[in-house]
Amino acid sequence: MPSVRLFGFLACALVASLATPPVIAQQKIVLRFSSAAPPADFLARSQQIFKTEVEKAVPTIDVQNFPGSQLFRQGTEVPALQRGNLEMSTMTTFEVAQQIPEYGFFNRAYLFRDYEHAVKVFASPIGKAYTDTVAAKMGIVILAPTYLGTRQVNLRSARNITGPADLAGTKMRMPAGPDWLLLGQAIGVTPTPMAMPEVYLALQTGTIDGQENPPTIMNAAKFHEVTKQLIITAHLVQPIFIAIAKPFWDKLTAEQRTVVQSAAIASAKWNDEQRLNDEKTVIDGLEAK
Repeated sequence: MPSVRLFGFLACALVASLATPPVIAQQKIVLRFSSAAPPADFLARSQQIFKTEVEKAVPTIDVQNFPGSQLFRQGTEVPALQRGNLEMSTMTTFEVAQQIPEYGFFNRAYLFRDYEHAVKVFASPIGKAYTDTVAAKMGIVILAPTYLGTRQVNLRSARNITGPADLAGTKMRMPAGPDWLLLGQAIGVTPTPMAMPEVYLALQTGTIDGQENPPTIMNAAKFHEVTKQLIITAHLVQPIFIAIAKPFWDKLTAEQRTVVQSAAIASAKWNDEQRLNDEKTVIDGLEAK
């Protein structure tokens, strides 16, 4: 009889094991999405659009958003993608040019006339060649270009500015990188590399004299609290890319890749629409503040 009870126990255990899926099959694919955009900015908020779209279509993917440089300091996201320490991030043309110098011309002042001009370029064969080259040389897949805005100059103290010569000696925060420094020199300032989360305090304490960003980002970061003047230079119409590490991308199934790309395009479209609408009134709002 003991042997019969033992057999019954083993049979029940076998049935139970077959009825329970392996633990590894229940594990989700973690996709961390990092951005330097302030949490209140449209770019950071568009990350939630991406998360919702992906997780609704593919519940096995767990999208974890980290806006405001919460996970990686600004300027370190691209190397993190390339080392396999991060799955997704936003990426600028400046970061591309650091590794593919021939694409540095995308960072020059007054290259694009406006938003529509930039969109047409990246939707053209020029944009296709750009995307293909970035994937081949950097190991990063551009999922969708999106609009960061048109950058303007913002000063801690009001001055009479009529041209680049009037900005001589102005310590202007710029993101790190040689093309950013060149852009700063082109508009007449003394460029001072600094990560975005450090800018508010630096303006407040006088460590820097000013910063330059699209007004929508200035508003989200509340720079009006620590500056006195906004100068409409419109020196850079800036695209930015929603990007994913190629090794991670290649491991996804064809269905998962379609969902992730569609979600990136949807979030980019939302960001563009919101930012363009906000640009119509944000400067007046900043002036009132």
